[in-house]
Amino acid sequence: MPKDWDAHYLMASPLVQPAFVVAAYAPLLPPGPVLDLAGGMGRNALFLAGRGHPVLLLERSRVALEFVRSRAKEQGLPLWALEADLEAPHPPLPPGPFAGIVKTYFLHRPLLGVFSERLAPGGLVLLEGFTQQEAARRGSQAGHYWQEGELLHPPPGLRLRAWGEGWMEGHHRTWAVWEKPEGQGP
Repeated sequence: MPKDWDAHYLMASPLVQPAFVVAAYAPLLPPGPVLDLAGGMGRNALFLAGRGHPVLLLERSRVALEFVRSRAKEQGLPLWALEADLEAPHPPLPPGPFAGIVKTYFLHRPLLGVFSERLAPGGLVLLEGFTQQEAARRGSQAGHYWQEGELLHPPPGLRLRAWGEGWMEGHHRTWAVWEKPEGQGP
């Protein structure tokens, strides 16, 4: 049974700090818009918009979307939050080009193949999530977790810029920065 994300976000306390990879690599993003996929309650989007990037957040939970819209309006940030089912057969992804794409703690592998065509040359993909080792520790379904070392292999059109994996704050996580090389078309 699919998770009830509205119920989840009604009970969740919003995370204030961005994901590790976003905080660490945001300074390397080129100027321009950023796409935040399954952005939840907006911790990454709010951080990036606060740094001057126009951000488009896509999320399935209406509860999370209302929270993000309210925060962005309060803070006067260039952030737009739209409802989207990113696990649909053909999710409604905007064409870009984007300076960055953020995908943290949401895994739907078919999306990986469309990142290169949506990034501007020099653009970055910032990824972070739990590994299958964490799934085993939790007794969770491994299909919703990254395989160990999986993020070392970006899809065609992208190259690995940085990667890490291991125990962070008591959980086994992985992260990567993928880059679209300069000189490649949008």
